[in-house]
Amino acid sequence: MKVELADYAGACYGVERALSLTNQAALDFSKVHTLGPLIHNPQVVSELALRGICEVESVEQVEEGVLVIRSHGVAPQVIDEARENKLVVVDATCPYVKKAQKAATELRRQGYSVVIVGEKGHPEVEGIDAYAGSESLVVQDPADLPEVLPEGPVGIVVQTTQNVAHLDDIVQALKQRGVNPLVRNTICFATTQRQESAALLAHKVDAMVVVGGRNSGNTTRLAEICELACANTHHIERPKELDPRWFEGVQTVGVTAGASTPQEQITAVVTALQQL
Repeated sequence: MKVELADYAGACYGVERALSLTNQAALDFSKVHTLGPLIHNPQVVSELALRGICEVESVEQVEEGVLVIRSHGVAPQVIDEARENKLVVVDATCPYVKKAQKAATELRRQGYSVVIVGEKGHPEVEGIDAYAGSESLVVQDPADLPEVLPEGPVGIVVQTTQNVAHLDDIVQALKQRGVNPLVRNTICFATTQRQESAALLAHKVDAMVVVGGRNSGNTTRLAEICELACANTHHIERPKELDPRWFEGVQTVGVTAGASTPQEQITAVVTALQQL
C-alpha cells in the first residue's frame, strides 16, 4: 500500500511559535502555567504537563510565576487581570488571531455590527467576540442568523481556522436578506493551504487519514473536507487507532494533519501505515 502525505500538513507557524515561547519561559522561570491547553493536541499538552508546565482554567488559579496566553488568544480583560495580579504574561496568541481581533475592533469602532463566523464556545471565537462589542453575533452556519438582523451596516470577521465555504454560505444568506456585509476574511493562509492540499489529495486516493486532536477545530474541518472527496476518511490522534480493516483493498492512502499536529506525530502515523 502506497502512503502519500499532503503537500501542506501539520503544525503551523502560530502553533510552533506558542510552543517555542512556552519552552523558553520554562527555561527562564520555575513556575509556568498555560491558560487552558496551549494548543488543541492532547499528546503535546500531556508532554508539557510532565515537564511541569501546568494548565489552569483561570487567572485566579495562579499565585505567581508565568501565565502563558495560548495561541487561541483571550479577551483583553484577561491579560489586564493577570498583570494586575503581578504575573509575568507571555502572550503566545497567534499573529493571525490577533489580526482577527484587530479587524473586529476596527469594525466595531467604525459603527458596524460584527458577525463572527466560527464555532460557538471555541476559545479563539470567545476572544474575538470580546473585541467585537456587546452587539456582536457568532454564527456557525446560515441557520444561526437571527430572525431580526442588526440595523445598520454589518461587518464580518472569521475564525482563523474556518472553511471558506462556511463564510461564503453566510455571506450569501445575508445578501439574500438584503444585507451586503463588509467582509474581513481573517482565515489564515496556513489553514487555506492545508484545506486545499488535503482536498486535492483526497480526490485521488482510496483512503484518507487525518491526524490531530479531536478537540482541534481545524483538524475536524480537514476531516470533513476529506470525507466529501473520499468516504473512506478516518480522523485519529495516534497510530494505535489505525484499523487494518479500513485499508482492505486500498492501493493508496493519503495522510494529512491539523495545524496543531507536530511532525513527529505525523511521521509515526505514516510509519505505522507503511507497516500494515
